[in-house]
Amino acid sequence: MPIPHSPMQNHLLAALPAAEFGRISKDVELVHLAHNVSLYESGMRLQYVYFPTTCIVSLMYVLEDGASAEIAVVGNEGIVGVSMFMGGETTPNRAIVQSEGYAYRLRGQLLRDEFDRAGTVLRILLRYTQALITQMTQTAVCNRHHTVEQQLCRWLLLSLDRRSSDSVVMTQQMIANLLGVRRERVTEAAGNLQRAGLISYSRGAIQVLNRSGLEKIVCECYGVIKREFDGLLADIPEANSGH
Repeated sequence: MPIPHSPMQNHLLAALPAAEFGRISKDVELVHLAHNVSLYESGMRLQYVYFPTTCIVSLMYVLEDGASAEIAVVGNEGIVGVSMFMGGETTPNRAIVQSEGYAYRLRGQLLRDEFDRAGTVLRILLRYTQALITQMTQTAVCNRHHTVEQQLCRWLLLSLDRRSSDSVVMTQQMIANLLGVRRERVTEAAGNLQRAGLISYSRGAIQVLNRSGLEKIVCECYGVIKREFDGLLADIPEANSGH
């Protein structure tokens, strides 16, 4: 049987004490997000924040000529729309749904009101933002200094960490757009991983066959990002039974 949808499937919402969650619970709305849907574009005024549960969202930086590259990935560990509570009305990034699924949507002003109370919500959101900044920084370094094969391994492992399955539906062209490289380089990298028995790739779907093998050859960037998220969010309280 399918698992019923619940805001508690998002780690940040689950970490809120009962009083804080109670103030926003009636305004938290379940939404289905289809693949490739844009949640906001660069320079757009933000209206909502999103707490993913089963979907994955890519944060993209877009250049003037239309070229883009992924700078971070957000799943059920986080929130899309940090600019809303960090003082910005707009963002230079684009947020696009990488993997179809569900999220809970909340009007940004309501979250900002909770943030301004300077209590638990502020502490949780600032810790998450610090982890997100680390991911963005490490991704920039990775894209500059590591091979496409290593970047693909990092991307796969970060995606799997935010999914309940060991497969990712994504064409090579889409992956190339996310990594900011040519499709031929992704084809070569995926072929190497497939010949090594680490993944199986067919019809736009990647099945990870040997996760531990990927973890052995991935660059240090994956470990840095994972440790930062684990460390910053480790002592955030679990879901409150009073929800």
